[in-house]
Amino acid sequence: MCQFVSLFRVVSWIGSLFKKRTDYIGVDQFHKGARPVNSSQVLLLAFLIGAIAGLRTMTAPAVVAWAANRHWLNLHDSPLALMGSTAAVAVFTVLAIGELVVDKLPSTPSRTKLLGLIGRSVLGGLSGAGVAASGAQSIALGAVLGAAGGITGAFAGYEVRKRLVRTLKVPDLVIALLEDALAIAGGLLIVSRF
Repeated sequence: MCQFVSLFRVVSWIGSLFKKRTDYIGVDQFHKGARPVNSSQVLLLAFLIGAIAGLRTMTAPAVVAWAANRHWLNLHDSPLALMGSTAAVAVFTVLAIGELVVDKLPSTPSRTKLLGLIGRSVLGGLSGAGVAASGAQSIALGAVLGAAGGITGAFAGYEVRKRLVRTLKVPDLVIALLEDALAIAGGLLIVSRF
């Protein structure tokens, strides 16, 4: 019975993630009923969403776009308001799904190569800027922290994935799928803090 109650809570929480917020107010104020987030927490979340980009480049901006579209993140009246548009959500979602597939191909280059690091830092910076703007913090600082998170996440994710494959003696695909789940769940958790 206890397991059923726990499962029900998890399913209810996942369902609540897809409900559109109706208590939306403005960039300089927090949502009514939302947990207040202080500036240090906002900046930490900006770094962490960048780390998600380090794991999966397109997942972080896709999650931020969905959160802005669903009014979990308040990007109205900010330079990043376009992130919440239906077009941005569609583009980032398609790219994120494509990346999840391409990541499993043997011909995919390492995330620690220069081109991969540039993409992860740029999109981590964009995502970090969105989180910072939503928390009424400096967009520039959010972008820098997101970019740093992107690079950190790329190297940390690479090392952890490589070591888990070797230690657990499982195919790389198994760890890659777990990394996908971690990136998606972690991104959703980060943007749900507002």
